[in-house]
Amino acid sequence: MPNLFRFGKYLVYFWSNENGEPIHVHIGEGKPGANTTKVWLTSSGGCILANNNSHIPQNVLNDLLDIISAQFFMICSKWKQHFCVNEITFYC
Repeated sequence: MPNLFRFGKYLVYFWSNENGEPIHVHIGEGKPGANTTKVWLTSSGGCILANNNSHIPQNVLNDLLDIISAQFFMICSKWKQHFCVNEITFYC
């Protein structure tokens, strides 16, 4: 499972078994886990919150969403590399 980056105590990553889902990242406190926050990347270069299962405080979540958007191209590149795809499917 590729770890993308850390922000404070939060790890941004994706699972290796995403089963053809559109591009997204998970955010967990400290390490990957079952009840983590999920963020979809959008075709316009941004991101939207799918769920906040790890209950990240809103001010920290806002910062994380900004960072994920800023790292859009790096995340897309890592997704293509890890899943061996040329095209990315977006949620919207």
